[in-house]
Amino acid sequence: METSMKNICVFGVLALLAIAADAGRCGKSDPDTEAMKLIDCAPAARDEHAQVLKTCCIQVEQLEKNPRCLCAVVFSDTAKSSGAKPEIALTIPKRCNLLKRPVGYKCGRKVKITSQSFKTEKMYW
Repeated sequence: METSMKNICVFGVLALLAIAADAGRCGKSDPDTEAMKLIDCAPAARDEHAQVLKTCCIQVEQLEKNPRCLCAVVFSDTAKSSGAKPEIALTIPKRCNLLKRPVGYKCGRKVKITSQSFKTEKMYW
């Protein structure tokens, strides 16, 4: 019983750390909310040959002012569920010919958090 309570506490602390790490990358908004603003970008985020709509470029231009937020949006659950491919979505600023895009910026790094009773992998920026 003591071991399972310990595992629950460890899991709770790790969950709080993951939530805290996720907060703030897009200011007061969360990445999934920001991803909803990019609905016009969905076809271009799935197919590198698709035309990027002007409305998409306007939204991306606003988002790219904060590269951490742009990365969080690209890897958000909303973007994933739309079928967006991160490696293609990250080409949209260039395809929009945005001059102030973060050239050479790399999104995130993977950090593995493990415990004896569970394993999880979370992307942190």
